[in-house]
Amino acid sequence: MEHERQLVALLRGQPWLMEALGAGRALGLSSWAIGAGAIRSLVWDRLCGHARPTPVPDIDLVYFDPADLSPKRDHQLEAQLRTAQPSLNWEVCNQAAVHLWREQEPGRPLPPLQSLADGVASWPETATSVAAWLDEEDRVRILAPCGLDDLMNGVLRHNPRHGNAAVFERRLMDKQFLQRWPALRRLPARDYTPPK
Repeated sequence: MEHERQLVALLRGQPWLMEALGAGRALGLSSWAIGAGAIRSLVWDRLCGHARPTPVPDIDLVYFDPADLSPKRDHQLEAQLRTAQPSLNWEVCNQAAVHLWREQEPGRPLPPLQSLADGVASWPETATSVAAWLDEEDRVRILAPCGLDDLMNGVLRHNPRHGNAAVFERRLMDKQFLQRWPALRRLPARDYTPPK
């Protein structure tokens, strides 16, 4: 509970993020959140004492709508967000459709997701598997199906639901997590064995 309180306070202290959450809420989706790098980078910058924030390449807004799996819907929502917040690079993804494009990527199969929380729980690292949304009373709500300990304690742990260990290793090189945030504690990756 303390980690959640600390995270909410940190997010509330970021005017750009609060505006982004407001723009997300204005879409009128029943199940949505902003997460991944937008939240992870804020926390790890603070943990590592960075004076300037790490640039976030995009703002990931995710939602869950099994009634419309078309990429066109994602593009329409991105266009609405770009109109509301043109200074941010938005990326919108319906988590109900993730299995359709993940099955095209070697080593990354995923059964159809059942909820927004199920989608967030399948993100690449446990510390990245965190999202937030703004409710109708302007309260920041946290969605952390893998918990908040790794994020708030600077633990870089492979989420085996996302893919095999080789995918994790490639992400470490591509994203340069340990170069950006050298205080992180990296744990060894392990492959996922689906339940039988």
